[in-house]
Amino acid sequence: MIIFNYLFASSDAEKRGNMKIIAATKNKGKIKEISNILGKLGFEVESQQDAGYDVDVLETGDTFEKNALIKARAIAMLCDEPVLADDSGLCIDALDGKPGVYSARYAGEDATDADKVNKILEELKSKKDRTARFVTSVAFIFPNGKEITASGEVKGYITAEPLGENGFGYDPIFYSDELKKTFAQASDEEKNSVSHRGRALMALSKKLKDYIQE
Repeated sequence: MIIFNYLFASSDAEKRGNMKIIAATKNKGKIKEISNILGKLGFEVESQQDAGYDVDVLETGDTFEKNALIKARAIAMLCDEPVLADDSGLCIDALDGKPGVYSARYAGEDATDADKVNKILEELKSKKDRTARFVTSVAFIFPNGKEITASGEVKGYITAEPLGENGFGYDPIFYSDELKKTFAQASDEEKNSVSHRGRALMALSKKLKDYIQE
């Protein structure tokens, strides 16, 4: 990944073999997934907090991509490193696509993962259709201002009760059609192989390589 270094204004970047990225999120679960996926591609991922940018960004966009860009731009204004942000959500057909972009705060600003899961299960109690999909949009901003976005999704359905102990958020109730288990029952490697975030990040990495080759 040394090929990326010539794009960066920071002299520190030129001294590194791997490309350092600031992840514009405070969600430890997301940081772990992003690091697991991009680390294999030669990227070094550091959270915004570890990098010293402990700021809160209001997600006012009405799409996942808009929210990802809002978060990435906010951190990019504060540093001279490449910045990556994502916005992800659970879209449930019987709820007209909800919680969607409001997934993180659907059960309230201070809701726990258990609160979020319980709210969804309660709203689906009388619904026969439990099909759903997880969607992620990622935004990447170079220090030179160039912005690249990508997205990914995975289909499945909502289980009647939480299953599994891994993952975070809605993982215990999202049954992946491909894995034949909930995300919370899957290992990190299994989940990353089909997950919405994994697919978005892989699509992003291809776009980054295409940009370099241009």
